[in-house]
Amino acid sequence: MLELDLMRYKDALRIKREEGVRKIWDPIRKKWLVLQPEELVRQLLLHYLLEEKGYNRNRIRMEKGLQVNTLDRRCDLLVFDDAVQPYLLAECKAPHVDIGQNVMEQIASYNSTLSVPYLLITNGPTSYCCHIDYDKRSYTFLEEVPGPDQNPARPV
Repeated sequence: MLELDLMRYKDALRIKREEGVRKIWDPIRKKWLVLQPEELVRQLLLHYLLEEKGYNRNRIRMEKGLQVNTLDRRCDLLVFDDAVQPYLLAECKAPHVDIGQNVMEQIASYNSTLSVPYLLITNGPTSYCCHIDYDKRSYTFLEEVPGPDQNPARPV
């Protein structure tokens, strides 16, 4: 399990109340969104990736559409490498949602069409990141989230 302490980025968030509804600014999609618990986690993770890990905001897509088997789905956050290839796939859940087998299966199904080297799952307090070795058909849980220049052939 990772210790990300995403709440330390709460001061970087822009939140407002509009017509009685709390909204949060998404700097990637450049729009205000209804502040739901899962969206809060997604925005905190985004700030972590930008500020702590140094990812380029132009290489991040939020709620990217994809097709899994014949179903339209949206992954929470997808990071591309310098060659504009999918690099890190993140699935965010509300803090009260346990990260269990069903969440692992969800991100694995999304990754079946993307084949990223890194998967990240978080509900805020609990986070996991793993490196996928496609040659060995195995995965390794990591002690930290890889940076943008991490060689995908080697786990952190």
